[in-house]
This record gives sequence, structure tokens and C-alpha cells, in this order.
Amino acid sequence: MPDQPPSAELTQTRRERDLYRRLLDLGEQNELEPFLREALALVVEVVGARQGYLEVHDDEDRAGSRPWCIAHGFSAGEVEGIRAAISRGIIAHALATGQTIVTPSAFLDPRFRERESVRMGRIEAVVCAPIGSDPPLGVLYLQGREQAGAFSEEDRSNAELFARHLAPLAERLLARRRKQYDADATRALRRTVRLEGVIGRSAAFAAALRQAALVAPLEVGVLLTGESGTGKSQLARIIHDNGPRRNGPFVEVNCAALPETLVESELFGALPGAHSTATRRIEGKVAAAERGTLVLDEVAELPLPAQAKLLQLLQSRHYYPLGASKPVEADVRVIAATNTDLQAAIAARRFREDLFYRLEILPIRMPSLGERREDIRELATHFCTTASQRHHLPRTLFSPGALRALEGAEWPGNVRQLAHAVEAAVIRAAGEGAERVEHAHVFPEPGEPGSEAQRPLTFQDATRRFQARLLRETLDESGWNVVDAAQRLDLARSHVYSLIRAFGLGRHE
Repeated sequence: MPDQPPSAELTQTRRERDLYRRLLDLGEQNELEPFLREALALVVEVVGARQGYLEVHDDEDRAGSRPWCIAHGFSAGEVEGIRAAISRGIIAHALATGQTIVTPSAFLDPRFRERESVRMGRIEAVVCAPIGSDPPLGVLYLQGREQAGAFSEEDRSNAELFARHLAPLAERLLARRRKQYDADATRALRRTVRLEGVIGRSAAFAAALRQAALVAPLEVGVLLTGESGTGKSQLARIIHDNGPRRNGPFVEVNCAALPETLVESELFGALPGAHSTATRRIEGKVAAAERGTLVLDEVAELPLPAQAKLLQLLQSRHYYPLGASKPVEADVRVIAATNTDLQAAIAARRFREDLFYRLEILPIRMPSLGERREDIRELATHFCTTASQRHHLPRTLFSPGALRALEGAEWPGNVRQLAHAVEAAVIRAAGEGAERVEHAHVFPEPGEPGSEAQRPLTFQDATRRFQARLLRETLDESGWNVVDAAQRLDLARSHVYSLIRAFGLGRHE
């Protein structure tokens, strides 16, 4: 007997199930904006709309920020027009009545044709559904169809289904965001300090930011210390952007990359004939940073003669270009950075003690990534987005397992190493056509492309193997009593749970 075609009710049930599953997959995202952006793209695809707009409100938002507004297919100017017309257009009607609005042509619809926003935009087919109820949490607005004609009843049903399922997922992420806001150690700083694009909310990171905010308006020497890859250059930029020289140049120099024979020329400039390659006047980095900020990264790598000239610059605000007989006045702020123990370098006679004291008036130490683990998730999400944009790859999200693996891993290369690992993971995921970045994309198994078996064992690889083995042995010895294992390893219990998930450990019965 031939298979009977599925009934309309069964087809509807399957459609709802598939849409809900796809939305739930997106709901595993732990950041609100990426979730809303991906969710809007999903409903635009399912309904077959040309453009979409999603707005979510948080009445309990203690940050007092604007509603979360996400657009798909609209230009920036069009989005601003939608926001400006919210109080008097179709969206306002849907929010006020709590009812879905469907019209084949808003421009001809007697309910809306007199509204200025509709007339100016000559808006045609529209479906607009409130998200949640009593009162609505937000609104879904879809405009125009990829195919000619009006939105169908099935389109309306899909939009309403989407809005109904979106509400609890958005509520969860809003609650998480409020919790993050309450736990954000940088919250007070962000009200008074320019920190646009600066990622991190941990107490350790906030401590460094507070020191940066303290020294930013002052013309004092600043020495940034910390492990390689922690973000000392970013901190120098924050100091510059929040100081009186913010409108001047910001010049970074990696002292370790300068050829020893040309260090003084590169920094202080040279007159024609001062050395064999100076066939014309050379402007140094000090002159390039005039009325701005000069950042000397890896300052410990400067040769001693260059250190002497730097000390002279800091003390007198004058310097001599190579071959010059008269000093040049300099109006520049110098920020030095290093991951070297300068006291040890002084003892070894590789660094001038008087220069050290001149630089270290207000030292600031950047914490390692291990000291700010609560920032890893947000950093990884940011690097995932930027990697997708840089390489023109589809936007991808991390799976919960991949995020836990990132949080549980050790990062001796700190933020820089995390960024590179995320970029590689995004490329691997895109190469496989995967919808999400999984644990295996971040840490490939032996034998897979890019895995340990095909490249030299790195410090991180060895560290992870040792940690996994030590953790399993300790758990086995303690009978998988996590509290006991945490005490033996001198770790927080929550960190032990994170490591168990990150390493994929399971108890052998």
C-alpha cells in the first residue's frame, strides 16, 4: 500500500518542530545581540521576507540603555527611520493592540496609509507580530517578499510561531545580561572613561582599567607590565584616548623589531650623512608622535646608548637627532611596555636603573588571561565575529561545549593566543560547512588536519594533556568526589567542573 501523504496537521506540527529546534539551537548562544541577529536572519529566511526588524525591550534594565534593535536588509538610514516612526507607525499599532498586523500593502491600507512613515516609505507587504504579551517584550517586523504578492497565512503563522518561541529565550538572555551587569566590575568606569570596543568585565581587568583612568589625564611616566599577549598595547591606547592628547597621533614602536644599528635613527631621526643609509633627513618616531603619545613596546630590548637618549628625552624634553649639533624640543608623552623583569635586567646590566625609575612612576600590570577567566567567553565570541568578517565567512556561533573548552583551557599566550585559536577554529568550521564552532574545531583530535599529530607539540598542548591526566587521576583517587578533588588540586569546585566538561572526562564504572 503506497505511503499516504502527511496530513495538514502533521505537516504543521513538523514545521513548528523544525522551526523550534532551529531557534533552540540559536538559544544556546549566551550573548543577546548575536542571538537576536541570527534569530532574525532565520525568520526572514523561513518567511521569505526581503527585510526584517527586531526590537526587544528590557523593562528591568538597570543599565538604562536603548532597546535591543536588530535589522536585516535595511540600510543604516532606513533603520533610523524605523526607530523614529515606532511611536506612530505599524509597529506602534502591533505593540498597542498585542495583535499581529498583516497587510498586502500598507501604502493602500486605510488603517495605515495616512501615517507619514508609511507614505514616505511607500511600504507594501508587511507582517508585524508582537513578541510576548502583557505587555509585549518586543516586536518582529517583516517587510516585502522575495516572491511577488502578499504574505500568506502560512507566513503569518510562521511569524507568530517564531515570536512566541523567541520570547522565553530572549527573556533568559535578558536575565543573564542583567546578572552580568550586576557583576560587571567595569560598570562604573564605563560611565566616565572612553572604553568603546574594550571587552572584559572581570575584577582583575577592572583594576588595570582604574589605574589607566587615574594616569590618563596626567603627564607622568607610565610603565605597562605583564605577560606577552595580555593587551598592553590596548591599555596604552585607552590611556591615550582618555588623556589631553587624544586628538594627537598615537605611535607604537616595537623596540625588539628595530635593527640594533638603526635604533637611534628610527627613534630620534637623523640628518643627511649621519650614517651610511641616511641620504636624506630621517624623521624619527619621536617627531612623528609630536603632541601625541609614543608607545615603546618591549622597551627592555633597547640598546644601552638608545636608553641613555631616551632618559635624556624624558628628563629634559629635548633630544638630538643623529648628526645634529642642536637639540630638538619634543612635546610627546611616552608610555613604555615590557614583559621582561626589569629588576633582573638591571642586575644583569642590560637596563639602566635611572631609566627604570624614570619610567616606573606609575606602573600598571596587565593581568594574564588566567586571572580573568570570566572574560574568556565574551572575548571568544568577539574574536569569532571578527574572524568571520575578516575572512568573509558565514557568521557562526560557538557551541556550549566549545565555549566550556575555551574557558577550561590554559592560555600561556593570553588574549593573543586565544584570538588566534578562535580564528583557526572559525576557519576549520567554515571549511566543513558546520553551522557552529564545536570543541573539535578549537582543539582538533590527533590525526585531524591541524592537530597535534601533524605539528610539533606546543606548550599549551602539553599543558592540556598534563592537566587532563592529573585531573582524571585525582578524580579517580577521590572516587569522583569533586569537592575532595578540588581541595587536593587547590582549585575552586566550579573550575573543576569546567575542566571536566572541557576535557570531556567521564567516570569509568
